[in-house]
Amino acid sequence: MPVEDDETLESILQLDTIAVVGCSATPQKEAHQVPKFLDERGYEIIPVNPYADEILGREAYDSLSAVEETVDIVDVFRPSEEVSGIVDEAVARDDVAAVWTQLGIRDAEAGERVAAAGKQYVEDKCLKVEYQRLMA
Repeated sequence: MPVEDDETLESILQLDTIAVVGCSATPQKEAHQVPKFLDERGYEIIPVNPYADEILGREAYDSLSAVEETVDIVDVFRPSEEVSGIVDEAVARDDVAAVWTQLGIRDAEAGERVAAAGKQYVEDKCLKVEYQRLMA
């Protein structure tokens, strides 16, 4: 069951490092604007995009499993049909505390796997919107 309560959302938003799967190098896209907004508020953003070398001045990784740094939150900016594979990579990591899918991105079965692995799952919510609502 996805996280819905504000207390848990706020505790997730207090984590530091966010791997953004599907982070975009195109400034006009939400998948660039949201990570940039979070970066400007002190989060450590790790871009994951196999088609980019660098985003927001940081090395872009080809996949979540290739990320060498510690990751607290996996933010998913990919279509719903890709969530399952991303979740497989996230639950295989001991460091990930939460998987967060952006607006319109849903996969209930993948969310159940995240929860079964003892991690938080936030579905169909924008990190920027929730940050502004709960942390600003």
